[in-house]
Amino acid sequence: MSPIGPAGGAALQFLASVLGAKAVAEVGTGTGVSGLWLLRGMASDGVLTSVDLEAENQRHAREVFTEAGIAPQRFRLIAGSALDVMPRLTDAAYDLVFLDGDKVEYGEYLQQALRLVRPGGVIAFDNALWHDRVADPTQRDPQTAAIRELLQQVANDERLRPVLLPVGDGLLAAQLIG
Repeated sequence: MSPIGPAGGAALQFLASVLGAKAVAEVGTGTGVSGLWLLRGMASDGVLTSVDLEAENQRHAREVFTEAGIAPQRFRLIAGSALDVMPRLTDAAYDLVFLDGDKVEYGEYLQQALRLVRPGGVIAFDNALWHDRVADPTQRDPQTAAIRELLQQVANDERLRPVLLPVGDGLLAAQLIG
């Protein structure tokens, strides 16, 4: 798993900033790169909740956040499976939900994110172009198929106002209308 690049990170920082985000949920802590971009765009008292299956990733992210001068009360790191943790998070409590976990689970993440994000908030998925495989109909691996299905779900959901940004490996963002 590679961290989000500078263009995708800047897009996340921008989204967090224009939303005035005070509460952001992230699936896929990784090395803390995306979390740092999000925290830099959030309100100064905003809190990032980041979920990752690997406790080691979260240990590393905690170090990255601390070295960057982010106060410990501004982030909450939860080790566990996203599909086990997300149902325990508060409904409509998040300004932004960023998803960069298991690509095969993206459709299920969407269902959880729709519950977690507040009206007017944004749901964003990294790797929406999946190494240019999504646009190639000959690519039929499980990850590519799941991302294609997600793109279709989001496009067909009347509650969402989506945009596919061609930054990095593709960033799909969708505002919950309401």
